[in-house]
Amino acid sequence: MTDQTMTDQPFWNPKTETLPREQLRELQLAKLRRTVAWAKARSPHYARTLAGVDPDRLRSRDDLQRLPFLTREEWMSSQDVHPPYGELPVAGPERAIRVHTTSGTSGRTPLRALDSRKDWSWAAEMWCYALWGAGVRPRDVGYVAFGYGSFIGFWGLHGGLEKLGALTVPGGAQTTPHRVRQIVDFGATVVASTPTYALRLAQEAAAMGIDLPSGPVHTLVLSGEPAGSIPETKALIERLWGARAIDTAGMTEISTIVMFEPANQPGGCHVIEDHFIEEVVDPSTGRELPYGERGERVCTSFGRSTTPLLRYRTADLVVKVPAATAGNGRTFDLYQGGIIGRVDDMKLVRGTNVYPGAVEAIVRGVGGVEEFQIRLEHLDGRDEVILLIEPHPATTDDGWTALAADLGARLADAHEGLRFHLRRAATDELPRFELKAKRLTDLRAEQQRAALTARETA
Repeated sequence: MTDQTMTDQPFWNPKTETLPREQLRELQLAKLRRTVAWAKARSPHYARTLAGVDPDRLRSRDDLQRLPFLTREEWMSSQDVHPPYGELPVAGPERAIRVHTTSGTSGRTPLRALDSRKDWSWAAEMWCYALWGAGVRPRDVGYVAFGYGSFIGFWGLHGGLEKLGALTVPGGAQTTPHRVRQIVDFGATVVASTPTYALRLAQEAAAMGIDLPSGPVHTLVLSGEPAGSIPETKALIERLWGARAIDTAGMTEISTIVMFEPANQPGGCHVIEDHFIEEVVDPSTGRELPYGERGERVCTSFGRSTTPLLRYRTADLVVKVPAATAGNGRTFDLYQGGIIGRVDDMKLVRGTNVYPGAVEAIVRGVGGVEEFQIRLEHLDGRDEVILLIEPHPATTDDGWTALAADLGARLADAHEGLRFHLRRAATDELPRFELKAKRLTDLRAEQQRAALTARETA
């Protein structure tokens, strides 16, 4: 294959990305047997949990049910009992070259994951599937708007850009204006960030008088938040940048991404099925669900050798659809709309389900909103939803009144008449996020406890 032919073809790995489904399933099962044997022989955790499993007897997709689920709580508890890395790794830090963690936003000690040199090469390879599918080529200049700390974030993407051959600019610990200036000065054509930070960069560029849509950036690679697949958020990002936005999703637990949205298939993320088996299960029963039903994704990874991952319950909500629906030649199944949200995202307010992703879709759809926050409070004996809105700085009082009325009506209509109390926040009052945005705060339990204490001491 000539260099030009390689550049023109849409697949990073044409052989496996277009493999017939039957052959793809055989490949997955062969890798599953090998991974189970490896984990059982070397990992203290899997030696115990897979004691009754014979890897050679894993001959069909149904045989996955012989493997127990792994939960985040189990992994964290293992770290607590056997610090600092727990019993999942097949070897200690002396065999690894890197350690990364989850973001630690839950308040507990974050998960810690060890990786070998081979693991990191594999992580970069997974990102190459996504980057190439997004249209990124060796001639591109990739800017990684990321802090490069212990959180795994875009470390793998950085490696993928380098492996692909693109000039890679690490936008480390800098202010947002400095990053915007570097994007312009280096002539970046591809920018990687969270969806929230892509909006923040665009807002800052506008304040600096920089016309992003007229610049050379043609692709934004989004990851880290479900917002990358929210049509309203994606449309806003694409309008502000004048560039195509593509969604990806991964997790620290596997060191890289699992799925990607190619440039010619908006609205769905292909699972990289030659390296993963992904199940969709009922969050309550653990029963595998058929195509088209929303459930929790369960991940089995074949590539991370130092910390194997078998049937890991991710708590991500997804809807899987057949590969044929894509129509782009790939035989990998898709998650329709990427990651929809989290199993624990849903909040019940006076009998109505409130999802942060659904609220964001409505907020981004009205325009004129710089940032927002959702607060659930218990006021005067009942639950209420407070929505703090930071409108564009040029918004007049009349403009705010119209915006609040329109947004309030849309939110109520989408939530069975539930009223959202809209409050105007001052310019730059609400927090901005470089990594995962945290826009929902539930104060109800704390307020109820405080009220009970007040009554008891009265």
